[in-house]
Amino acid sequence: MAVDMNVFRGFAGQIAKLPQMARPTDCPEDERVNHAKAVFRAKMDSSKATQLESCIHCGMCAEACQFFLQTGDPELTPIHKLDLLKRFYRREMAPMRFLYRFTEPEIEEQDLEAAQYLVYESCTECGRCGLVCPMGIDIASMVNVTRQGLAEAGLIPAGLRAVEQEQGDHGTVFGVGPEQLREAVEALRAKGHDVPIDKKKADVLVLSSTIDILLFRDALEATVKVMNHLGVDWTIHSCAFEGANFGLLSGYEQVQKSASERIVSQAIALGASCVIVPECGHAYPALRWEGANGHGAPLPFDVMALSEFLGREVQAGRLQVNPIGKDKHVTYHDPCKVGRHGGVFDEPRAVLEALGVDVQEMPSNRETNFCCGGGAGLFVMEKAAPMRDAAFDLKREQVEATGADSVVTACGSCRVNLMAGGMRTNWQTGIESLVELVGDNLKPKS
Repeated sequence: MAVDMNVFRGFAGQIAKLPQMARPTDCPEDERVNHAKAVFRAKMDSSKATQLESCIHCGMCAEACQFFLQTGDPELTPIHKLDLLKRFYRREMAPMRFLYRFTEPEIEEQDLEAAQYLVYESCTECGRCGLVCPMGIDIASMVNVTRQGLAEAGLIPAGLRAVEQEQGDHGTVFGVGPEQLREAVEALRAKGHDVPIDKKKADVLVLSSTIDILLFRDALEATVKVMNHLGVDWTIHSCAFEGANFGLLSGYEQVQKSASERIVSQAIALGASCVIVPECGHAYPALRWEGANGHGAPLPFDVMALSEFLGREVQAGRLQVNPIGKDKHVTYHDPCKVGRHGGVFDEPRAVLEALGVDVQEMPSNRETNFCCGGGAGLFVMEKAAPMRDAAFDLKREQVEATGADSVVTACGSCRVNLMAGGMRTNWQTGIESLVELVGDNLKPKS
């Protein structure tokens, strides 16, 4: 079902107001450099140090970055986004630091402010640069370390800071909390769906997201239909349903850990064997890896992206759908965090194969897929609009090269950015959710 564009415009308007909602940082200006350095020191290890010294200046990361490709700006070469972290390492921790101090200038507050543009507003941490690096430099992970340093220095962009503060203070995102979830559940129950909420014990904990409740409630409904169709012992929990983690996106670890641990604790209390994250790209690594790191022990349950779960159930023969037919021509957009970072490529394509649609792959797909441009929180950053637009224009070219009638994805943030780009350019290609396609085409049980 198509999204109500008036609702979407209202959501976009809400995003535009975020900078005015952000509280001023409580980090004194004369302490910002010290706060950032403390994070850099705590995060630096031998692996990062080796990578920071390994660049051979081949330029391959630039050719992999959608922002460089679209602008030609050498400042946006991905490896340059690590210059601040590298300068800290060389001056403060490198074996030759006493010599480097003659050539590497001391970090000052304006250096932190300049890095804000590079690591927040012109980087989605998509990982495409690290994929092609011949030296194996994981640029995205160290961009995140730089974000963590800037976060402690009070330099999170205002729009992103507003959402991070809301999640940290109230546990809500865009005003969506337990009450709004219960309202969504009651609306689904009124349509005849059985929605188990707040069960004491369940084998599967299903997460949702603010975007699904505000914009894409059909995705939430489709998820409910799938879980019930499979006969899974599942629940959604009002105290731990939000998959989005704006602590991870902003780099503010305190909020990141508290958001993840809320889910981990609830899953353990339920005795769950599996937690399914919604169609939200960054929710997957936020829980599967960072959640485990924050918990301090291996998670006693599996974490699966919704697209991963759907594909595995299709492949196992438990989830059966009615074929739509080859008259429907689609292409699939791999969300970066689920695909390139998580390796979930075959499962969503198995779903599309079962649906019997004609799938045309983009020129760059799977591991080399280009980011939509809205990842890593860029869709809520007020100054990132030029970068989002540039990335969308490249993605649009990739989609149009397939001749597909619609692009299917499994990430709400990707859908938001694609829809925003579509509105800006009057793009007529459809934008669809993988789980909604499944929910609309479930094969009746005999």
